[in-house]
Amino acid sequence: MTFSIFMQDLANAISLGSLYALIAIGYTMVYGILRLINFAHGDIFMMGAYFAFYAVVTFNLPWYFAFILAIIMTGILGVVIEFTAYRPLRGAPKISILISAIGVSFLLENLAVVLFGGMPKAFPTPKLFTNVVTIDGIAVQNLSFIIPVVTLVLLFALLYLINKTKVGMAMRAVAKDVDTARLMGISVNKIISITFAIGSMLAAIGSVMWSLKYPQIDALMGMIPGLKCFIAAVIGGIGDIKGAVIGGFILGVGEIMLVGFLPGLTGYRDAFAFILLIIILTFKPTGIMGKNLTEKV
Repeated sequence: MTFSIFMQDLANAISLGSLYALIAIGYTMVYGILRLINFAHGDIFMMGAYFAFYAVVTFNLPWYFAFILAIIMTGILGVVIEFTAYRPLRGAPKISILISAIGVSFLLENLAVVLFGGMPKAFPTPKLFTNVVTIDGIAVQNLSFIIPVVTLVLLFALLYLINKTKVGMAMRAVAKDVDTARLMGISVNKIISITFAIGSMLAAIGSVMWSLKYPQIDALMGMIPGLKCFIAAVIGGIGDIKGAVIGGFILGVGEIMLVGFLPGLTGYRDAFAFILLIIILTFKPTGIMGKNLTEKV
């Protein structure tokens, strides 16, 4: 492998890791508060891509306005899902909520097939993102620079929200003890809805950038990225936002570099994530930055 190819692979690896990190944050936020693995998160990611696609193609909105609209609509979708599928089961056993999450996942996938069709669609990509920058013979798309910057900006904004604002303080209180938070006058339902909205909006941002990087969307596009981002959250320590980001970067860089250094293993790229998950669960079940948590009953 030449130095230029290595640097191009590294740029792609950081870009992919940033996408994994951004989507993994949604998993880890919901788990941190509800101790719930939201298996519909990957399909919310898929819906965000379709919202952006139709806003540009059907309604002819400027791409920047269409992307913002798609992010807002996906946030609303996340709140609706929480209100209809999860909130009525708030006091039910965890397995009931988990089954509900799986049901929502299948519902969104099949609804997308009915509404949008089963054929893949080409996602419109503005030239701003496809232009290539050449530095010392290394050609890198603008998008490969934009994605990590967006991820880091959103990470710091989210950390500020959680650590420096009243809403963030309420989120931490609910995550610590729901009943005590209620006694302190915190509207638990409102905080949980805000959490789902933020997580879904981050998934939408990730889906838009994913679709710009891999410009083809379909109803099942959220399955593999959703599973991998769940794995990234577990690797970093599910429930910890910085851990989810670290896990996303580890997974993304590991996948690309595995193929770069060992091209013969290209067909096992997806298997790498699951092998890494097994290793982490074997030697450090709580993840890199995770802590032992008692289960809420």
